[in-house]
Amino acid sequence: MQKIKKMQLHEIAAQEIVHYIQENGLQKGDKLPSLEEMSKLLDVSRTSIREALRSLEAMEFVKMINGKGVFVDDTSSYRFSTKIDVSNEKTLLLQACQVRRALEGLAVELATEHATEEQIERMLHYLNEIRSNPDGPITRLADKNFHQTIYEASRNKVLQSIITSMSTLFDTFWETAPLGQNRLFTDTFPFHPCIAEAIAKRDKKQAVMQFNLLMDAIEGNIQKVPTDNK
Repeated sequence: MQKIKKMQLHEIAAQEIVHYIQENGLQKGDKLPSLEEMSKLLDVSRTSIREALRSLEAMEFVKMINGKGVFVDDTSSYRFSTKIDVSNEKTLLLQACQVRRALEGLAVELATEHATEEQIERMLHYLNEIRSNPDGPITRLADKNFHQTIYEASRNKVLQSIITSMSTLFDTFWETAPLGQNRLFTDTFPFHPCIAEAIAKRDKKQAVMQFNLLMDAIEGNIQKVPTDNK
C-alpha cells in the first residue's frame, strides 16, 4: 500500500479559486474578491492565497495588478498539476532532479538573454530574504520565488507552462522537510548569488555551470539519505 501524498494548501486554494471563477461564470477582465475575502472564504492564510494566485498567474489564468486587485485573465489556460505515482520519496526527488535539471537549465540559459533589470532586482531581493532568515519558512518561499523568477525571465511561454504543469512535482524541493531532512538543500545557497550574477552579466556559460553545480549538490545530499528514510 502506497503513502498518500497530501496536497499543499496553496494547491487546494488554487483549485478552489478556479472553481469559484467557473461557478460564477467570470470572464476575462472580471475582478476577484480581495485577498482578505478569499482568505476568509477558503479559511486559509493570506500567504496560501498569494501562493495560489502566483501559480495561477504563471499559467496566465489570473492577473494581479498592484493597487487594483486580482482579475481573471485567460480561463482556457488552467491546467491541473501533474500527479506522479512514485511511492519512494527519495526516488521521486532524484527523478525530479533529472527533470528539473533539464527544464530549469534551459530556463537559466534563456534568462541570461532575456531577463529584465526588474527581474534581476527581484532575484536579488529574494536572495536578501534568504540571507536574513536562513532557517525559516520565509526562506523556502523566497527560494521558490527566486527560481520562479528565472522561469519567468526565460520568456518562453511553452517552457513556463511545462514547468508550471509539474508544480506538484517541483514543489517537493520547497517542502518543509523532504525526506525528513530540515537542511537538505541548505548548502546549495552559495550557488544562487552566482547564478543571479551570471544572469545579470549575460554570461550564459557561467550561469548554466553554477546551476548544474547547485543540482549536483542537491542530488549528492539526497543520495546520502538512507534508503529506508521515506
